[in-house]
Amino acid sequence: MVKHTVLAASTTPDGERLTLTREGLEMVVRVRGETLMSTRRSGSEQVMATLALPADAPPSDVHVLIGGLGIGYTLRAVLDRIGPTSRVTVLELLGDVVAWNRGPLAACADYALDDARVEIRVGDLFDYLAAGTTRFDAILLDVDNGPEAFTVRSNERLYRVDGLTTVHRALRPGGMLVVWSAFRSQSFERRLRRAGFDARSVPVRARAEVGKGARHTLFVASRKH
Repeated sequence: MVKHTVLAASTTPDGERLTLTREGLEMVVRVRGETLMSTRRSGSEQVMATLALPADAPPSDVHVLIGGLGIGYTLRAVLDRIGPTSRVTVLELLGDVVAWNRGPLAACADYALDDARVEIRVGDLFDYLAAGTTRFDAILLDVDNGPEAFTVRSNERLYRVDGLTTVHRALRPGGMLVVWSAFRSQSFERRLRRAGFDARSVPVRARAEVGKGARHTLFVASRKH
């Protein structure tokens, strides 16, 4: 039996217990005892950067917004694809998750938060977008399990049409939005289109590099005008 060692714990805004555990060689973040993210299943998060910043249009001086820090894999993948003068703003709801990424999780994403191109903000992503005037070249959202299964109830407003319209306004023309989900949702694709996006779904494995693990969905949307 793999030994589980609780390294840290926190509480979501809804009062749910969030834990960081070491389970053998794996680091796991759980909520209500269920796996939210782990170091073993990170492929789909890394593919987000590939879809948002395609190789046929090499990004050299861009500003990227990441909603949801997680274990830092998406951030690391973005940093590895952008130029030295580009910037990445990360919005994370829980300050403890940021602390874990500076502590026991830091090496997992090769100390991504130490990169000078990164600005980390602790707060609600919807509030940040609604109040802000910054426009981004790409936005990558991994703030919950998907557009209909919420760990934090307040995240629901981000996935509604009015929330997606706010995201649309925060993108520059030609900008890309990639949204992570544990499942496909045709209704969410329709909401993206109602908010002004061209949208499609891309299935990807949790361990994308070896084509194994659970099947996740990445919603890929672009702002044309």
